[in-house]
Amino acid sequence: QVQLVESGGGLVQVGGSLRLSCVASGRTSTTYAIGWFRQAPGLEREFVAAIAWSDVGTTYADSVKGRFTISRDNAKNTVYLQMNNLKPEDTAVYYCAVRRSEGLIRLGTMYEYWGHGTRVTVSS
Repeated sequence: QVQLVESGGGLVQVGGSLRLSCVASGRTSTTYAIGWFRQAPGLEREFVAAIAWSDVGTTYADSVKGRFTISRDNAKNTVYLQMNNLKPEDTAVYYCAVRRSEGLIRLGTMYEYWGHGTRVTVSS
């Protein structure tokens, strides 16, 4: 089992920045990748970014590429999502999730453990 806790969400104006954190605990040794997903009201959950836990590799959704940066601190069992130049369409609940098998996959159903989410609201 892996437990995930997200934090760092909040209300920010258009063009502003936020940094989300995802702290993992439990059997993190079985983790291959941690991904960030988001779900806006009335919409389906969508992939945002993913990073390999012990390997080299990141991947981003086209909608956030160049604005968001995913990084990790293995000593702190934490993955970050730095979000810059935020837009109203970035408003959503953001979730982090763990994938145990190899591959930086963008499909949420391929991730086994999920946090409870942190809300991001971008006001115009």
